[in-house]
Amino acid sequence: MRLALGIAFIGHGAQKVLGSFNGPGFAKFTSYPAPFPFMRPAWLWMSAAAFSELIGGVLVLLGLFTRLGAFLITCVMLVAIFGVLWPAFFAPTGMELAVAYLGIALALLIAGGGQASVDRMIAGRR
Repeated sequence: MRLALGIAFIGHGAQKVLGSFNGPGFAKFTSYPAPFPFMRPAWLWMSAAAFSELIGGVLVLLGLFTRLGAFLITCVMLVAIFGVLWPAFFAPTGMELAVAYLGIALALLIAGGGQASVDRMIAGRR
């Protein structure tokens, strides 16, 4: 689960931060309006979302501070589901994939990185 979620979010974050994989890039993504009216200034919240995806994906993939990475992804997915994708459930514009990502992130938030994680190696040395 960690590897799949990490790879997916590194890709999504790289699209938004670096413009990789035909993504909008940082300047364009941060110019989008924020999903909720209370999110002002919008560029700050959109920047936080972009970096949360990229950094959260790297942390989850490595299993380093897995719960922090999963928390960042959880926050982004909750905003995506309720602020952007609601109420459509099925693809192409629905929230079904975001709900799946949210479920994986919540599982990692609860369970941690598992046996093959940097978190586990660090804990083993104490």
